[in-house]
Amino acid sequence: MAAAFSWIRAEPMGIHVAPADVWIDPARPVETALVTHGHADHARGGHGRTVATPETLAIMQLRYGVEADSAVRAAPVTYGETLELRGGVRATFVPAGHVLGSAQILLEHAGERVVITGDYKRRADPTCPPFEVTPCDVFITEATFGLPVFRHPPIADEMAKLLSARENDQGRCVLVGAYALGKAQRVIAELRAAGYSETIWLHGAMERMCRLYEDHGVDLGDLKAVAGVPKAALVNSIVICPPSALNDRWSRRLPDPVTAMASGWMRVRQRARQRNVELPLIISDHADWDELTHTIAQVNPAETWITHGREEALLRWCELTQRKARALALVGYEDEDD
Repeated sequence: MAAAFSWIRAEPMGIHVAPADVWIDPARPVETALVTHGHADHARGGHGRTVATPETLAIMQLRYGVEADSAVRAAPVTYGETLELRGGVRATFVPAGHVLGSAQILLEHAGERVVITGDYKRRADPTCPPFEVTPCDVFITEATFGLPVFRHPPIADEMAKLLSARENDQGRCVLVGAYALGKAQRVIAELRAAGYSETIWLHGAMERMCRLYEDHGVDLGDLKAVAGVPKAALVNSIVICPPSALNDRWSRRLPDPVTAMASGWMRVRQRARQRNVELPLIISDHADWDELTHTIAQVNPAETWITHGREEALLRWCELTQRKARALALVGYEDEDD
């Protein structure tokens, strides 16, 4: 009799589904890759065939040159659609709530169910469908913010801080560093939800991804590129840029910017100081400690496999709550500027 879950293996380069000979988010090119979402530590070009949601394929085409219109190179799968893979394996893509197009992947084989979450969050996000709890035998979870210190505040509070800085620092602008995929668009959408209807200005590196979101039905309001705009026109405005541009020469063309950073890591004061961030905004597209533990309890799997972050604390929590768990040794996963 085969050992339970022996058909799915955690290899250093990713999750290998042996009967189907496919990989989940592999760290190097493979013949067939199932990709959870478009961030660079999960999505890479060069695969023989890439299976992902249409939105993720569009993101990968924009960032890595994956041929989204080629049936040979790319295979779109919608949420809730089940694929019949080789070896009697079934794969279903389920919303993960992380960024546009992000998915959990439910794998079914030999009467066993495994859910690979990729990255996920449980907070409402106007730019992507919410996380769906999916019952399974093995739940493979990220642990990016897998420490009790990480408890993200309500995003409305962080938007209030941002808008207050704009109102109170007259003669300046607020420059917000935000990851180009997911975080920037969420900040913009949340500003709109908070009632901010004025132009939001973009660093050139942000524009194409924001337009891709708009092409997929996400309303971001009036966006304009900063390039060529007189400094005086940007006074009392909000500008969105990549985190790397916060303190470089590009930012000097702006009117005395208040430097802000939208990231779950802004909970750590040292990180804010290292980046010379004047206004830390604790906004994350990952689950915090309470959301990680609550999700595991909701799913209630026979086993929890933990990866991508602070595995030890979450392993200890599982032990204290009598839950079977293990840490995976995957390579190529890095902290995003979340």
